Amino acid sequence: MIRPRDIVITGVGVVSPIGIGGDACWASLAAGTSGVRAIDLFDARGLRTPYGGQVAGFDPRLVIRPRKSLKVMSRDIQLGFAAADLAVADAGLTAGEGTRDRFGVAIGADMIYADIEDLAPTYRRSIRDGRFDFGAWSDAIQQETHPLWLLKHLPNMTASHIAIAHDARGPNNSIVLGDVSSLLAVGEAARVIRRGMADVMLTGGTSCRLHPTAIVARGEPAVSRSFDDHRRICRPFDRDRDAMLDGEGAAVFVLEAREHAERRGARIRGRLLAAASRCEPRRPNRPPAGAALRMAIRATLAAAGLAAADLGHVNAHGGGTQAADRIEAAAIAAELGATPVTAPKSFFGHLGAGGGAVELAASVLGLEAGLVPPTLNYETPDPLCPVNVVRGGPLAGRPGTALAVNMCSMGQVATVLVASP
Repeated sequence: MIRPRDIVITGVGVVSPIGIGGDACWASLAAGTSGVRAIDLFDARGLRTPYGGQVAGFDPRLVIRPRKSLKVMSRDIQLGFAAADLAVADAGLTAGEGTRDRFGVAIGADMIYADIEDLAPTYRRSIRDGRFDFGAWSDAIQQETHPLWLLKHLPNMTASHIAIAHDARGPNNSIVLGDVSSLLAVGEAARVIRRGMADVMLTGGTSCRLHPTAIVARGEPAVSRSFDDHRRICRPFDRDRDAMLDGEGAAVFVLEAREHAERRGARIRGRLLAAASRCEPRRPNRPPAGAALRMAIRATLAAAGLAAADLGHVNAHGGGTQAADRIEAAAIAAELGATPVTAPKSFFGHLGAGGGAVELAASVLGLEAGLVPPTLNYETPDPLCPVNVVRGGPLAGRPGTALAVNMCSMGQVATVLVASP
């Protein structure tokens, strides 16, 4: 009988509202420093809530190569590319090391919306007598739009650019399934290694929800309650929570088969024990009931051979909405009892497809430090959210295991279980 390959984490790359790089990210988590700030990527004064989890100090011109690739990279792609570079450097991987066809990429991505400035000339040429003429659009777009325009907006391009830059010629995959994209990609990367199809995988996710076209398409977050401090808007599991807050960010991990990592003398930052995904039907006007989350939690623990008592903490989806938080909390409490729960979205808001990876990075960094990251803005417990939320500062003394959870409004759930080295 062939023993399954052990999978280890040897590199962590984070580009997030709470810091660029693992050290900066963990420093913010440990200190309780929020990454929510006034949006200045575009003129946000007309938004109901002109705040979000924006990455500060990110200059893509310093990290994208070749420089001309910037013309065909949306911000989503730029963030993911930068996170992958950080992960590879953190893992100490070199360009000539190993067999390149056993080095792969799996990235979670969002739908990437077009930039207004790219479409504005076409729109203006389609105006006839003060009204938009749909018949004029097809001719106008051919004359006004750059032929490579579409490359900025294909969700698979993040994985493509990463693979080209790092000469990763192995399996390459992109997963686009909303909030669960990142954890699904991490789970798939682990399975690729366990199946023996690769020795090293770059995996994670990226997204920028702070984009005017995306906001128009998705609608603004319905933040109705007024807080004196915008950093207090996102309040997972708190009784007074009222909405999600948008953000942007990316995280990429280097996963390796243990024997490959040990052979090259790599520093092991964590272990990936198991991953699972489940789905439940979504019915009109009725949100998912939490059955998929309960099934995914059980499946993940069973695959790792662990019981609820062996779990150090849960890294919750914790979006900050009334209904979804209650469903998630009830499922976690039913399966895991009083296991401590942390909700990293309280630090930076909803990062879309990049959220799961950035949140997982918080747990990996915390396990290394022997601490559970805290949840911000949790002040008044909600009786309908019966979970043991970590607040006030990092929690010490817990087992070195963490279960990361993401949920999607369509009923999908993804989970990843990691452990300290």
